[in-house]
Amino acid sequence: MTREEKSKVIKDLTAQLADTSTIYIADISGLDAGTTSNLRRACFKANVQLAVVKNTLLTKAMEASDKDFGELPATLKGNTSIMIAETGNAPAKVIKEFRKKNEKPILKGAFIDEAIYVGDEYLEALSNIKSKEEVVGDIIGLLQSPAKNVVSALKSSGGKIAGILKTLSEKED
Repeated sequence: MTREEKSKVIKDLTAQLADTSTIYIADISGLDAGTTSNLRRACFKANVQLAVVKNTLLTKAMEASDKDFGELPATLKGNTSIMIAETGNAPAKVIKEFRKKNEKPILKGAFIDEAIYVGDEYLEALSNIKSKEEVVGDIIGLLQSPAKNVVSALKSSGGKIAGILKTLSEKED
């Protein structure tokens, strides 16, 4: 690889790192061609980009980035793949599901919305992270529930002032 080619790869990686808030670093070494193909297919279905990268080039891209990757560059040893997704838990779910039948991929680390996780022991916690859409849905559900209760109670009391006051006093208790 020429110096110009390396420079272009670093530039492309830096742009990718800048455009996403979810980056996983994993080890997929030792997977045969068929298993690697299955992993790539699983990533594609989950809308996760998977790419094998050279450690030195990824390190330089991280250094050139505006983001603080903390301890992640220290995990760049041996075989390294990056998994990039829009949803914070998507790569973790792919890894977790894939490991039901395989020993790898092994999670080296992750960068999710400026939070840094180093080590495979975080896989379970990362797979349980909720996406922004899920959190917003939960909040809307929580907000709708009390309002629905008050409206249904008001309807059942016939809309009379006494019924409204009774309903509201019960809600205070």
